[in-house]
Order: sequence, then C-alpha cells, then structure tokens
Amino acid sequence: MRRPQVLLRTLTAVVLAAGGAAALTHPAAQAATAVVQAESYAAQSGVQVEATADTGGGQNAAYLASGDWMRFDGVDLGTGPLTVSARVASAVGSGTVELRTGSLTGPLLASLPITTNAGWQNWVTATATAATHPPGAQTVFAVMRNTTAGDFVNINWFSFATGAPSGNGWVGIDQAAWNAQLTAFRAMTPAPVPGHVVRVPEFNATCAYSHSRPDDPIVFPGLPGASHMHTFVGNRGADASTTTQSLLADTATSCAPAANPSAYWIPTLYERDKAIEPKDVIVHYGSRLADATKTVPFPTGFRMIAGSATSQVPTPKGSVNQFYCAGPGGEIGRSADGNWPVCAPTANLMFQLVFPDCWDGAHLDSPNHKSHVAYAHTGACGGDHPVAIPSVSFVISYPTRGSADGFRLASGMASSMHGDFFNAWNENALGHRVRDCIVQSAKCNTAGTF
Repeated sequence: MRRPQVLLRTLTAVVLAAGGAAALTHPAAQAATAVVQAESYAAQSGVQVEATADTGGGQNAAYLASGDWMRFDGVDLGTGPLTVSARVASAVGSGTVELRTGSLTGPLLASLPITTNAGWQNWVTATATAATHPPGAQTVFAVMRNTTAGDFVNINWFSFATGAPSGNGWVGIDQAAWNAQLTAFRAMTPAPVPGHVVRVPEFNATCAYSHSRPDDPIVFPGLPGASHMHTFVGNRGADASTTTQSLLADTATSCAPAANPSAYWIPTLYERDKAIEPKDVIVHYGSRLADATKTVPFPTGFRMIAGSATSQVPTPKGSVNQFYCAGPGGEIGRSADGNWPVCAPTANLMFQLVFPDCWDGAHLDSPNHKSHVAYAHTGACGGDHPVAIPSVSFVISYPTRGSADGFRLASGMASSMHGDFFNAWNENALGHRVRDCIVQSAKCNTAGTF
C-alpha cells in the first residue's frame, strides 16, 4: 500500500563553501560532475513527484518501491574512475538502487545502499564507485530493489563524478554531495544549551573491542592479510575489502551511538606474546581551535591516519605521545628497556592518539593518507588546509598494568603506535553533534545531548 502523499514546505538554501574550500585548485580535485535531478526522468514506472524539504528545494521522486524505475537519457559518464551518488531519504526498511546502462537489465553501473533514516524527508547521500563503465553520454536506468513490499525510498538527485577518485592515491570528494551535506548542516537550528553545561566543544563515541585482523582497508585496500595485526573497534564488518559503501550497508557497530558505523583501528598490543585488547576506546570529537564555530562535519567516506607504523625509536619516560598509566597510584616504574610504563595495581595502561583537525576541503584521502589533512597551528586552519574539522582523538584503556618485560605492538616499538579513522557517520546525526556541541562549545554525552 502506498503511503498518503503529504505536501511539504519547500526550503530554499544557498550552497556555501566551507572555509574557502571551493577556491582550491589542486589538479586532483578537478573532477567533472554531472548532476541529474530525479524528477527529470525521460520515462518511469511507479514514480510520483512531491515537493522536497532537502536543501535547494524543488521536487523529489517519491513513493519508490521494489521494481519501480526511472530512465535518464544522455547522462555524461565521462571517462576514467566514476563515483556515483544519490540524495536519498527512507523512513522504513532497506534496499538498493541499481543503476544500469542501456536497459533495465543492462550492465550494472553501481548499486547504491539504502538504509532507513527515520524520515521520508531526512536526506543523506548514498555513494558507490563504478569500477568500469561505458564512456560519454549514456542512457541510465535507476531500478529499485528490496525484499519487502511497499515504498522504501525517495530520491532527490543523482550525481556522476569522473576523476574522483582521481588516481595517484588522491580521492576527490563528490562536490555536489558535499555541497548538499554542508548546506544541510548550516541550515540546522542549534539545540538550546542549558545553563549547567560545561562549555567545552566536545562529543564522543563510546566503543568496545570488535575484532582483530591483519588487514588495513586504508593502506592496503582489497589485500587481506597484507598488514600487521590490527585491533578494530566500531564497524563489525571492517576488513581489507571495506569501502564507504560497505560501511553504510553493514551498520552493525561496537560503538554507541548506533548512528555511527564508522571504522577505527590501531595496531594490536601484545604482552608476552598474548594479545591485549582494549577495555574500551572513547573516540572524542572536539576542537583545539581558537574559534570552534568554524568547524564543519566530515564528508561521508572521509579517512585519515595519525601516527606512524614505521617509527621505531626509544620512548623513555617523558617522551612525547607515549603510553601512560591512569588510576590511583599511576606509574610505579618502567620496563627493563625503559620504553613502557609499569602501572600500579589500581591503574590501567592508556594511550591517547590525536588526529589532524584541518582539511584541504577537496579530498577524502591522499597518497600517504595524511597530506589532505594537517594539525592546526596557532589555533587556526589555513593555507592548503583551510577547513576546520572535528579534532578526533582515541583514548584507549587496556586491562593490564605491565611488568619489566614490557609490551610490543604488532607494528613494533611503542613509538609506532598509530590509528586509522574511516568515516561513515549518519550525516544528520554527525551534523547535529557538530552544530550543537562543537560550534556552541558545549560538552555533550555519547547520545549527542547535554
């Protein structure tokens, strides 16, 4: 049964660039993007249109159920790598939108995952990468697929971006999708901050250990077993084959809130050759900038690394970025080699890993997984990295105290501690937390409330 149509107030929004990001001219960012409005189909089956509350207003294709389809003629797919996105909303169920070329049963261009977003006008961007595709202008069919009866998705637009990823390790953003996410973020009304709230720009994800694998989907994508052993928290399906699409499609997570199926991983810690997995990992999102109001959310699919697996130097007491003891009694000694603390019986081994907080505004990733980001200097972002993003830090607690024997990481010495972040937050949930907690400098809990 079709749900009754409800006319919605059309919102008009201006697409804004974040911190001057639109002015960047890095060659790798010059992707050609064709944006196709869903209601501009040349033919369809089972489709209606309605006014949309998404940024930019206009209409969206609505009441889409399994087997419904739309045909778009003359879609320029360009040449080279292709990133396909769709602006979608769903209140029930899940499924996919198959994009096929030539006919309803033609070659599969991409399959976009659809998950419930708790509202027919709560818009997010679904993204997929087409490994191969016919070049130039094509007829593209959008075919709805799910396993339950009834409507399951609304669609506002599709975008087809060539040059993103752009090769040589630079992964460009889908500019249309980013503009929509940013405009929706800027249109959010901040929640009122109660008088008792600590005025610190912060929210968090509270995570437990999920699984271990010798995989690294950022450094060694598609190569299972190519890495040293990693401890994963967050998305329970993360492995060597992980992509943005897989994170969005498989949202089971060891973190709270559930709206955050992002993946996080660190090298596994060993004590006398026994793996010691974290007691818990708190992923803090905050700001170290003088002006936290300039902070914007991460784009979907964003990824970065902090630390270096190749750093193999001694870490005597007093070294920067070292393991420490937290709890009554604190550190009571050092390992025989001096590189590791020994904690009191009432304390635990800890580590805090801090990620860069300034972004170039143009890339989801870079060849070394660091060049697209930088640490803020003098309390502000600028230069080649003008966009302020949340300052991410892992606070890792291990259920161990250590001994004179010390520890080792799967990557080697204590100095090789590093971490990876692959963003798959629900855009609406992340946007509200950045808007409410960071921009307003108000300390929020895991639920994103005060």
